[in-house]
Amino acid sequence: MAPTILHVEDNADNRQIVRDLFSARGYRIIEAEDGVSGVELASRMANELDIILMDIQLPKMSGYDAVRAIKSNRKLRDIPIIVVTSYALSGDDRKAFEAGADDYIAKPYKPSELRIKVETWIAGRKGNTKE
Repeated sequence: MAPTILHVEDNADNRQIVRDLFSARGYRIIEAEDGVSGVELASRMANELDIILMDIQLPKMSGYDAVRAIKSNRKLRDIPIIVVTSYALSGDDRKAFEAGADDYIAKPYKPSELRIKVETWIAGRKGNTKE
């Protein structure tokens, strides 16, 4: 089965970049445009998700709150979350990690950098499970 990414991002152009980058490599991309939908999709698809890419500045619920909600759910807490954000000010990475994020990348990013992070997290997760 293809690795599955939940991408929580309100900007259509940013969603398209991730879709193009990972679809071409055989990934399945599930998209949410706000934090509430992201948490709901993560809950519904817990057994299918390999990784979550989370923006911070989202409608309805911030990415920080969405990360907290996902990581507080026993069924979801082991799914790696990479915060992908233009909030690159000093301390924003710390806030992401305090919320429960597993990794952080600032926009604009090099697509190869994001791809490597995603592939590394997925490989590490698969190596630590019975899949």
